[in-house]
Amino acid sequence: MKTFRSLAIAALLLSFAALGFAQEPTENGNRWHWTGKLAPDQVVVIRNVNGDIDASGSSSSDQIEVTAEKTGTDADQVKIHLQKVGDGVVICAVYPGMFSSSSEGDCESTSHFGNNHNNARVDFTVRMPQNLRFTGRSVNGAVRAESMGRYVDAESVNGGIHVQTQSWASASSVNGSIDARLGRTDWPGELDFKTVNGSVKLEMPSNLNADVDFKSVNGHLESDFPLTVQGSIGKHVLHGTIGSGGRELNVKTVNGSVELRKAGV
Repeated sequence: MKTFRSLAIAALLLSFAALGFAQEPTENGNRWHWTGKLAPDQVVVIRNVNGDIDASGSSSSDQIEVTAEKTGTDADQVKIHLQKVGDGVVICAVYPGMFSSSSEGDCESTSHFGNNHNNARVDFTVRMPQNLRFTGRSVNGAVRAESMGRYVDAESVNGGIHVQTQSWASASSVNGSIDARLGRTDWPGELDFKTVNGSVKLEMPSNLNADVDFKSVNGHLESDFPLTVQGSIGKHVLHGTIGSGGRELNVKTVNGSVELRKAGV
C-alpha cells in the first residue's frame, strides 16, 4: 500500500513538474492559491459559475498567480480544480453535481450549473505574464482582463466584460455590456463581439482594415472610422468596409448600441 501511495505521489509531482509548476495548489480555509509557469503563447483558462474573474498581465514577471476566494454559506462545498491541457492550464470552480462519475477532475467535462441550491460565490484573481493567452468564462459574474499582451477570449452569461490587450480579443455576453480595447488589427479570420442585453464599445487602432457586420434590434452604430456601406443603409443592420477591408469584424446586440472608436481620439 505504501509503495502504491509513493508511486502515486511521485506521478503527481512529475505531472506538476512537466507543467513547470512552481508549487502545488494550496488551500487555506476558503482561499485557494496557485503559482506556476507556462511556455510563451500558451493559455490560462478560468471557468467560473458564480463570481467575477479579474485578470491582469505583467511584462516584468514570468509567474502565473491565481487566487480563488470562496464566500457564502455553502462555500466549503465548492472545489477548485487545476487541469493541464494541450496548450496550457484550465482552472475551474466545481459545484456539487457538476461532475459525472466518469469525468471527475476534468474541467472540460463539467456542466455549468450543477447544484442550483448552492449559494457559494467564487471570485478569481489572476496575475500572469503578458506573453500568454487568456480565456475567462463565468456564468454569473463579470470578466475583466487588463494589460494583456496576447489574445483574450471572454464570455459571461450574466455579467459585463471589460478587456484591454496589446493583441486582439473576442467577447460575448447575454446580460451585460462589452468594453474592449484592442492593440492590433492583424487578427486571422473573424472577430466576434456579441451580447443580447447590453452595449458594445470597441476601441481599435487607427490602421484598422475590416469588413464590418453590425446588427442590433434596439440600438444604433456610432463609428470614428469612415465606413463604405455595401447594399442598403439600415438603422439596425449594416454591412460595411473600413479601410481596405479583408478581415471580418462581427458586432451584434439585441438591446443596445455599438461604438467603434479610434484609439487615442
